Amino acid sequence: MSLMSLSSLTVRRGQCPVVDHVDLAVEKGEFVGLLGPNGAGKTSLLRAALGLLPHEGRSSLSALAPAVRARTVAFLPQGREIAWPVTVADLVALAEGGAEAQARAIARMGLENYQTRRATELARALAQDAPLLLADEPAAGLDPEAQIRTMQVFRDLAEEGRGVVASIHDLGLAARHCTRLVLLHRGRKVADGAPRDVLSPENLAEVFGVRGFHAETEDGPVFQPLGVIR
Repeated sequence: MSLMSLSSLTVRRGQCPVVDHVDLAVEKGEFVGLLGPNGAGKTSLLRAALGLLPHEGRSSLSALAPAVRARTVAFLPQGREIAWPVTVADLVALAEGGAEAQARAIARMGLENYQTRRATELARALAQDAPLLLADEPAAGLDPEAQIRTMQVFRDLAEEGRGVVASIHDLGLAARHCTRLVLLHRGRKVADGAPRDVLSPENLAEVFGVRGFHAETEDGPVFQPLGVIR
């Protein structure tokens, strides 16, 4: 059974669809990178899938009762600024998971020595210990080390049998860490598959207007946008 199943999911802003009849299924063990330029519908898709936006079509998550949905999926939204002086340990304790899940989350993020400092939301989402994690631009604003560590955490979760869907702007990070990429353009799903296939020259040109370099190395896949197509 899929962790998340979307069927003809559509979100409208007025009469204009910002997510346009998207079908998507996410299985255990997958780290799915949701790609697309600004305005492609990535955030709207994630929020509609959770039932946070009015939508047409079907989402298996939004159909769940709220209590069941909270146990099934954790959500890491954009704009994660914490408005009050809560510590790492206190914030993680707010999650649905128990003490063991909270300890694992703190250890996974390398926060053992920072439990009395101001908190991050990712540790709380991990402590929820849900089978599925949805994350909206989780690497935005992070330095390179933190970006890589965050993506590796998500890849590790997938390898442990959980599912992760994350919207990502950095194509290089997505190519290197995701098991699968889904490419949105003007609200429609235009590609879905292995990173090398999705980041094809044709898709890069059509969706992003760029050309790129992709190679397989001893350290894994490497992708780098090279220039704008004029």
